[in-house]
Amino acid sequence: MDIMPLDPLVSNATSVLTEGVKESFSSILTKNIVAMLVWLVLSIINGSMVHTFQRHSLFYENPRYIMFICMVINDALQLTLVTALYVISYIFRKIHASVCCLLIMTAILTTRSTPLILAGMAVERYISICFPLRYSHMCNIPRTLLLICVIVILTITPPITDLLITIVKEPPSFFHTKIFCDHSLLFRDQSIYYKNCVFDGTYLSFVALALLYTYCKIMMAAQAVSTSLASVKRARNTVLLHGVQLLLCMLAFVVPSLQAALISLFPQLSLEIRYIFFLLVYIIPRFLSPMIYGFRDEQFRKYWTRYLSCHEHSMTLTHLKPAGHRPSRPGVRHL
Repeated sequence: MDIMPLDPLVSNATSVLTEGVKESFSSILTKNIVAMLVWLVLSIINGSMVHTFQRHSLFYENPRYIMFICMVINDALQLTLVTALYVISYIFRKIHASVCCLLIMTAILTTRSTPLILAGMAVERYISICFPLRYSHMCNIPRTLLLICVIVILTITPPITDLLITIVKEPPSFFHTKIFCDHSLLFRDQSIYYKNCVFDGTYLSFVALALLYTYCKIMMAAQAVSTSLASVKRARNTVLLHGVQLLLCMLAFVVPSLQAALISLFPQLSLEIRYIFFLLVYIIPRFLSPMIYGFRDEQFRKYWTRYLSCHEHSMTLTHLKPAGHRPSRPGVRHL
């Protein structure tokens, strides 16, 4: 069955990547080591945040921290998947379409979840500042969990429809073949491309309008009730950081076309362009989440830094303890 390419630019870009561009071994090794080191550092940071959340029950009762830890887990999963896909593309080049399908669908799910979680956290902040008396009624644990379920349903629908269309359009043997693991090569039908364009346009417009409205209301409320210029400045800086993070997250939806256009114009730099977009879209936003919500939130920062300092202290004691040292038993006195 003949499949029409989604777009000439996409077709050209993927052909450049799949046919292989000459790259030195040192360049490949450096890129993959940097990617793995960044993944390791961010995984340690995210793991410490999740552990801090689990150790203190007061975070379980606050919708803000529940949404925050969901975003941390989502970002950690997304970072692991995109790093694995990047490394796999160098090691194996081609993998089974069924395995690629699982990886791509999960990566799409985690990528689309982040802006919706940001929107949910923005609404929570808007309610807490503008409607403080109704906050406990409007933002409770059951409603927070319901919102998380709605986000999962909204974000899992597009990749599932992509899979269903592919199952109908492609022969059964397609999922047993080996392909370069790329979304445009896995979901090749033209209708998938147009469907995702409509969905992403609607989805991003809704998220952007929700964030713009809530953040404007938060800024107006902060200026109206604030007696200190410092608090207004802090609110403005928080809004700025949220906006930068959202813009970086939204790049994931426009990068495929932009990357394909740049690769078509500069085919000799295709791997460098791919690597830069990989860092810009999937890595840098993962740095901003801990900075915005971990370091800037005073309550979480207090428990988080306490956990990190205690963990570092215990590791130091373990390292300094003599190899043959055994703790003395109660009631036994050493002379």
